Amino acid sequence: MELKEKLLASFMAFEEQVDVHSELHDVRTAAIENFENKGFPSKKEEAWKYTSLNAILKNDFTVFPKHENSIEFNQVRRYFLHEVDTYKLVFIDGVFSSHLSATTHEGIDVCLMSSALNKPKYKMVIDKYFNQIASKDESLTSLNTAFANEGAYINIPKSKVSEKPIEIMYFSTGNEAALLVQPRNLIVVGENAHVQIIERHQSLTENPVLTNSVTEIFAQKSAIIDYYKIQNDTLEANLIDNTYVSQQQESHVSVHTFSFGGNLTRNNLNFYHFGERLTSTLNGITIIGEKQHVDHYTLVKHTTPNCESFQDYKGIYSDRSTGVFNGKVYVEKEAQKTNAFQKSNNILLSDKATINAKPQLEIFADDVKCSHGCTVGQLDETALFYMQQRGIPKKEAKALLMYAFSNAVIENIKIPELKQRITKIIATKLGVKMGFDL
Repeated sequence: MELKEKLLASFMAFEEQVDVHSELHDVRTAAIENFENKGFPSKKEEAWKYTSLNAILKNDFTVFPKHENSIEFNQVRRYFLHEVDTYKLVFIDGVFSSHLSATTHEGIDVCLMSSALNKPKYKMVIDKYFNQIASKDESLTSLNTAFANEGAYINIPKSKVSEKPIEIMYFSTGNEAALLVQPRNLIVVGENAHVQIIERHQSLTENPVLTNSVTEIFAQKSAIIDYYKIQNDTLEANLIDNTYVSQQQESHVSVHTFSFGGNLTRNNLNFYHFGERLTSTLNGITIIGEKQHVDHYTLVKHTTPNCESFQDYKGIYSDRSTGVFNGKVYVEKEAQKTNAFQKSNNILLSDKATINAKPQLEIFADDVKCSHGCTVGQLDETALFYMQQRGIPKKEAKALLMYAFSNAVIENIKIPELKQRITKIIATKLGVKMGFDL
């Protein structure tokens, strides 16, 4: 049975297992109907022109794990930001792990999506925010909505500051021959509130895994959100990450995406503006090799005046790897005084590596400052020669040049311990040990 048919057949059984109110039943039904009509995206669609899911969908994915799996902290300790105390939401094969997690309801809510969907005390928030900004037309988002049950629920009330960063961790054990998981995250940050969030999907096996994730983020007036996505998975792991951000006036939201591993990674990142004098920041570093594939698809929709958005994506590609950057900045007629900047810079270390870049601006306002740019090249041979003449071995010289290339994005990391961790991952990817403090 093909995966699409398996999912459609599983939908009714899934709804019988989860206790949901009638409004959510209607949402699920509309979503599964949209997925049934559209199916999985293909390269015939412009947004998926350079990314094919055909090879992945041939796997016989288990939609729901047959066994309840567990892992010990020492098995996964290296994936956590253990240098600093954090709140933790940990899921194993899509199921919440209480003994690895550290949740809270003291002033803020860091807990389970399943609880929020089914408990009356959360109903007001769910009715106001759940599935309000996520696309109703995109087929994979609809598929996730149809089966939405488990994931992270984070609610930071007005004027509250999360004292600790929040880690959202999804582990795949490999106890299934092939596994499909569909986490759903809802993050609401109130007026003048502040939070830092780290999200990671990590496979602990060589068995294929496909993660179809959807995250909705709501930033109220003057809220500050720093969101970090760490993507450094195994060669059998596939991730489709759909993130939707709604911003109100004077809010600041930054999403930093670090794509270092996995078989296929597709990041759909969408920002929508609903107030003036707000700032959106989208940063990304991609360093991949072998036959890995990373696709960044971004949208920033400016609908109100006096707002800013900044996109800075760096890519380093070796072997037969493939990168895609498809970014769009949309400025409506009412969005005067917009300041939008978009940049995609890429280095190809192999003749067989590929980058497909398509920066786009659609501007309907006449008083704006908007720019975009894209570069594709190789390492500067003159700079490399200069460094070697001063006693730096060629391998280390290359690594230093590539680190300098990505440093502008690294400098935007506001959690020192995470900055050190990212630096170490980059050094490992570049095949060197950095001999100085970064």
